[in-house]
Amino acid sequence: MAISKLDTTQKQTHRSFKPVFLFLGVLFTVIFCLAPILWQILTSFKTNEAIASIPTIYFPSFNQLTLEHYISLGLPFLQYVLNSAFVSFTSTLFCLAIGAPAAYTLARLRIPGENIILGFVLIVTLFPYVLLFLGLLEVVKFFGLGNNYLALIIPYTAINLPLTILVLRSFFQQLPKDLEDSAKVDGYNTVSMLLNIVLPMTTPALITTGILTFIFAWNEFIFALTFITRENLYTIPVAVAQLGGASVYEIPYGPIAAATIAGTLPLIILVLIFQRRIVQGITAGAVKG
Repeated sequence: MAISKLDTTQKQTHRSFKPVFLFLGVLFTVIFCLAPILWQILTSFKTNEAIASIPTIYFPSFNQLTLEHYISLGLPFLQYVLNSAFVSFTSTLFCLAIGAPAAYTLARLRIPGENIILGFVLIVTLFPYVLLFLGLLEVVKFFGLGNNYLALIIPYTAINLPLTILVLRSFFQQLPKDLEDSAKVDGYNTVSMLLNIVLPMTTPALITTGILTFIFAWNEFIFALTFITRENLYTIPVAVAQLGGASVYEIPYGPIAAATIAGTLPLIILVLIFQRRIVQGITAGAVKG
């Protein structure tokens, strides 16, 4: 009897500590993920003296804060933001406009060599895009696309298109086919059915895929650095990399941190606006039936 009470007490103690361990685990994960972001934000507001101070000032006082680093970015940085937004938004539209019909074709229409096409799409998805750099450079030089938005829009679309096709195809396959059969009876052809019935039902998937494509294009650096050399066409990653100090030996930590935060803020706003749709798109494929 005493042993039974002891076992019961141990189980209750274990259960009482379980929420504590869970809370500590979540807290550690949040701190681990957000600490670099918090450090970057604080650095963007610190004065140069506070940044260079030894020992390191982790939490600056009010007189050690400044907006100078953000002000120093000036209006040219707004142009870089607009460049990134135009390239990212355009490539995302192209990916969805091309990828959605292709994904629907592979999901619903029986075409010869479907498995072979899917195999090639999967291989391209797994292929490191950096290895395409030299080939794309020759193509850009041949067609004279250097210092042109198309030099970025076309590669970004091509790189993200296979992933777009695979993700959307999985969503199209989970849609009830009875709806499409009913639409055909009502006189819809394949194109009108895709535009008026299928795509509205897969809006979360389209938004989720579009956000992933947009983020890749927004953050891409290697192609933007090589194919664009005119300063007024720089995207944000290239513009941040080009920031320099008063001399070659000085690293402008403050302006770099400010530019990083300012360049990331549009993505944060975009994700916050579409967060419900993104969660729906991610979880829609988790349960089938």
